[in-house]
Amino acid sequence: MTGGPPKRAGPLRASEGEQGSPAGSGATIAIYSVKGGVGKTTFSANLAWCSAVQSGHRTLLWDLDAAGGSAFLYGLEPQETRLAEEVFARERPPTRLIQRTAFDGLDVLPADESIRTLDAQLVKIGKRKRLAKLTEELSADYPRIILDCPPVMNELSAQVVRAADLVIVPLPPSPLSSRAFDLVVREIAGNTKRHPPILPVLSMLDMRRALHKQAHETNPNWPAIPYASAVEQCAVQRQPVGALAPQSTAAQAFARLWGAIEKKLGQRS
Repeated sequence: MTGGPPKRAGPLRASEGEQGSPAGSGATIAIYSVKGGVGKTTFSANLAWCSAVQSGHRTLLWDLDAAGGSAFLYGLEPQETRLAEEVFARERPPTRLIQRTAFDGLDVLPADESIRTLDAQLVKIGKRKRLAKLTEELSADYPRIILDCPPVMNELSAQVVRAADLVIVPLPPSPLSSRAFDLVVREIAGNTKRHPPILPVLSMLDMRRALHKQAHETNPNWPAIPYASAVEQCAVQRQPVGALAPQSTAAQAFARLWGAIEKKLGQRS
């Protein structure tokens, strides 16, 4: 294992409607887990909306998952195929692939099928901070960059951690949630020397279920996003929950989470 133990983000708390800190310096937030089906894309799409609409930051949602879910949730598709890998090879500037959403200040850099081979490409070119350099350049136009990450542990995920100022880890509620989070922390520590704060968030929390309630009681300081039909409708309506159902408990939970993230980012030295 390289480096020391990774930093963990302390408990994030924010009152409802808190706007967080001013824009200040740019920040890259990665939504990451070693497992699929935990809500990464839902988190990415909705937190990006909160960043642009709730905080007024010009925001880029960068989809690094070959499934392309983030762009889909905004009604977008890659305009051409196999261009995403050219961004990392420096053969095409990322700005050429960015698409606007229907929301002011929120743009998306979609994934395409070439993302599936990106790990091998990054190993081949040998640039361990290529993603960090790209996000640094993009931050001149986008004070907030949200990375929707694939459920892998390889060179791409290591580059994500090197680029991120904060890593959000969605975790389905279970008695093993803490153990799953510790696994993510160990995996990150073993693959990079730079450790941004890592924040666990319970996803799809249903307090009517005994195991979910137990997970919440075991980790009372972890933020939580509730299981809600409004979130499921995001994929149907292809809109973030804040626009689709702004008064829903899920929309309010994402707003509180984003406000707390902004407050945490504002505390950086």
